[in-house]
Amino acid sequence: MARWLLKTEPGSYAWDQLVKDKRTVWDGVANATALKHIRTMKKGDLALIYHTGDERAAVGVAEVASDPYPDPKEENDKLVVVDLKPKTKLKQPVTLSDIKADPAFAGWDLLRIGRLSVVPVPDAMWTRIEELAKAPD
Repeated sequence: MARWLLKTEPGSYAWDQLVKDKRTVWDGVANATALKHIRTMKKGDLALIYHTGDERAAVGVAEVASDPYPDPKEENDKLVVVDLKPKTKLKQPVTLSDIKADPAFAGWDLLRIGRLSVVPVPDAMWTRIEELAKAPD
């Protein structure tokens, strides 16, 4: 199982909307590298939902609910999408500043290629995000 970070502008589509919808088509990605990542996704993979804009934080975990398929709204077969369903909201958001301050994330594509909307999450970094998301005691 692979793990991903998917960026969204909360004013366009936020975590709470995914929870309300129960399932959505993750579309609107045009960057070649991000599309390459979507093409390698598999049903059952997990994805951190990351709010961009003023928030800049991972806020929830979703499950990839389909294998990739051509975007039905587009005529270009190179534009692919996956279906997502919500899994769990993080107990506390993990902010970009938290991530930048933690040496565990050194070299991660989220920090190296900041504009990339789909980023693979190595296992050790996923575990560290889970630790940072735990509510303080």
